[in-house]
Amino acid sequence: MARFLDARDTLTRSVLLDCSGLAYLLVIDHTGHPPTPLQWALAVPAFLSALLLHRRPPINLLVQTVLFAVAMVTLDDATINQVGTAWAVGELALWAPRRRHLVGGTGVVAAVYLICEWPSDPSLITETVVGLAINLGLPILLGLVVRTTRELGVQAEQRALAEQRRRESEHRAARADERGAIARELHDVVAHHVASMVLRVGVARHVLPETDPRVADVFDDVHRTGTAALADLRRLVAVLRDPDAVRGDAALTAIDPSALPAALDGAVETARRAGVVVEAEIDPSIGALDAVRGLALLRLTQEALTNVAKHAGQGARAFLQVTMTGSDLCWSVEDDGGSVAAAPISSASSAASASSAASASSGASASSGASASSAAPTAGASFSAAPTPASFSAALPASPAGGSGRVPGGGHGLTGMRERVEVLGGSLTVGAHGSGWRVATVLPGTLPSSAAGLIRTGEES
Repeated sequence: MARFLDARDTLTRSVLLDCSGLAYLLVIDHTGHPPTPLQWALAVPAFLSALLLHRRPPINLLVQTVLFAVAMVTLDDATINQVGTAWAVGELALWAPRRRHLVGGTGVVAAVYLICEWPSDPSLITETVVGLAINLGLPILLGLVVRTTRELGVQAEQRALAEQRRRESEHRAARADERGAIARELHDVVAHHVASMVLRVGVARHVLPETDPRVADVFDDVHRTGTAALADLRRLVAVLRDPDAVRGDAALTAIDPSALPAALDGAVETARRAGVVVEAEIDPSIGALDAVRGLALLRLTQEALTNVAKHAGQGARAFLQVTMTGSDLCWSVEDDGGSVAAAPISSASSAASASSAASASSGASASSGASASSAAPTAGASFSAAPTPASFSAALPASPAGGSGRVPGGGHGLTGMRERVEVLGGSLTVGAHGSGWRVATVLPGTLPSSAAGLIRTGEES
């Protein structure tokens, strides 16, 4: 019924009209007054006109009116042509872009009817006029009602779309304000403190020239790490303040595949300098990885090895495995849980050394622009988000100040790893493994559309 009353679906109505007219002629064929050849001759053109001219209501109305005039003059039963003309008037009411089109078409039909059917008996004039008003008024009323209903529906849709656009605009404005507030906090608070620490470490390097070489190495690591962290913070603030301006920056989304093996070696070396014994099995074919999965692999490796250094402690053994199975990337890091009697770990030196070498290795490729040092500052106590074995939950030996030797963390590293993996269509598996801990994932070769878009952005830039 909805399709029958749709102002745009004139063909359906024309077919139903022709079928009803044909049924009428076939029914009266079995009565005492079968249709005459002339009646068929006037009905068939009316049927064809309704079908062929259903998208041109004015022309169809003109044809139907001419046939109706001939039928009124020559036939005793002009029902077929009368209904066809009334239907054409209704279609005109649905279509007419201006009121004068409807008034003009209705006036022509009324004039033809009155000329051909004007009664000779004055007493029949009222009946004739009333019949004409009914025959023309009903289709016009029906057409106007359907047209008005459709226009109201279109207006409702437009209002809904306008409201949706308004809400989206307000949401974007709110997000922009939130990003601006975060950017200001990062710039005014976090970046200020990091810059202050870098400055103090630089001063310490100059005022203590004869210090122990191992302490000097720690100072150098902290200084390099802080400098790289400042660069990462500047890029992050730029993203928050104007995301569109840096959308094509591959340094934020991808890494040059040719630099990936060196960056992974740097991450492994960083963990070894932090006191972790790392055994690495890396498939040489990872150099052919796409840029986005390559960056994900580097970040996952940095995060996992940093967590081993922080939670298992010095002397722990870790095993890194990176293999390609067809187009899928299989990655895992596991450790033996370390030793409870491990030597104390200085929070500052551990955190600094766990990030500096990866920063230097990822900086080997200017096109990657993805500083590996961001892994350590964001690592946090990621494994603390889930139950851990005794070797992980055991606190490190107390520091000289009497505090815990455990490296502080925010506890969001595991969440970030899982989100990074899920964006690429994989799933992260984390849990106890023997006396230690294991984290693993498989990054499929067929990437989701969002990740594929990142790859295209990285390649274009």
